Amino acid sequence: MYRAASLSNPGDRDVLLAHPEHLVLGPEGLGEGRTWVAEEDGALVGFATWADVDGVTELEDLFVDPARRRRGHARALVSRIGAELRGRGVGRLEVTANPDALAFYRTAGFVDAGSAETEFGPAPRMVLDLVR
Repeated sequence: MYRAASLSNPGDRDVLLAHPEHLVLGPEGLGEGRTWVAEEDGALVGFATWADVDGVTELEDLFVDPARRRRGHARALVSRIGAELRGRGVGRLEVTANPDALAFYRTAGFVDAGSAETEFGPAPRMVLDLVR
């Protein structure tokens, strides 16, 4: 599911295929309890992982099976992680967003917060206020 979701965006496909190391998901988030999954009819359809990176809480991964998108899974994952982090006293969740996902992030409540340099060039930074 991770690979299929990653490769489903035509704008990212060639770059990811040229760098297959980015198509391998490590076990750390799940093993450390930082990953939440979405299921539909008993099947895994998505997951999201958060991480604390140098004092900044990041939405590290957010992937939904391309065949199961637009059913509220991604929004539910962000909501669940937000609730978990609020319970831990975290006030904001940040993400380096895929430009093709900006509309989703804005609808989920994230606001623009500049840009970040990534291995593949600049990418938008967004922030979700968890205190509201």
